[in-house]
Amino acid sequence: MKAKKVLFITQEITPYVPESEMAKVGRHLPQAVLENGREIRTFMPKWGIVNERRNQLHEVIRLSGMNIIIDDTDHPLIIKVASIQPARIQVYFIDNDDYFQHRLMAVDKDGVDYEDNEERAIFYARGVLETMKKLRWAPDVIHCQGWMSAFVPLYVKKVYAEEPVFRNCKIVYSFFGDSLRTPLTPNALDKVIMRGITKKELQSIVKAPETFMDLYKYSVSYSDGIIQNSEAVDESILSYAKEIGKPVLEYQPEDKFVEAFENFCEQIMGDAQE
Repeated sequence: MKAKKVLFITQEITPYVPESEMAKVGRHLPQAVLENGREIRTFMPKWGIVNERRNQLHEVIRLSGMNIIIDDTDHPLIIKVASIQPARIQVYFIDNDDYFQHRLMAVDKDGVDYEDNEERAIFYARGVLETMKKLRWAPDVIHCQGWMSAFVPLYVKKVYAEEPVFRNCKIVYSFFGDSLRTPLTPNALDKVIMRGITKKELQSIVKAPETFMDLYKYSVSYSDGIIQNSEAVDESILSYAKEIGKPVLEYQPEDKFVEAFENFCEQIMGDAQE
């Protein structure tokens, strides 16, 4: 694989959260890529259900301390780290008292979607990218999975494109069958906008996004390749990707996925060099 460094930005990794299709990919794909001779970095949110003591998380002081402004409010960025010892994988956790502490993942204990999920996803995306700048580690490929990474492709291509860390990277976005459908707040696009991003540009893709399903079009539009990770996903996502000419890796059985993933990344890297 031409990609020597792969950044994994996910929302679920077992054993930190209960096992799911996404959590298993988040755990085993980085390990396989590492064992195949690549360098990796891995990020996930520090959900309230992550047991810090049992999993031996500790804060990385030199990376923490930045404030991320969303909707004119400062939100302190806290970076924690832990290791999955058998796999020799270090996981960085994005944390914040308002968005993650004492809170579950997409829904609360009553099964109701958190109203600020869009802000949580914005904070997570920007938190990861700002941390990567501090680490000065330039990935060849960024692999995003889950609704929490939905804004990463947009920010990399429009806000961080000239940063040395991200200047030459390619982005692959994975879709699963349990894509989030949380309704958005009326001013959702205003929260997304930063230097390099205009509301007019976003509205040229989705004029008035109403749910997270609409936001996935931004993920597709600014990614270099799309992966269908679940056997059944929302067909409108794949149709849109193909309509605008994005390479799509269709569903692969578990025993073939790692090889298919690496070949797909190599294809995208090769296309970029032609």
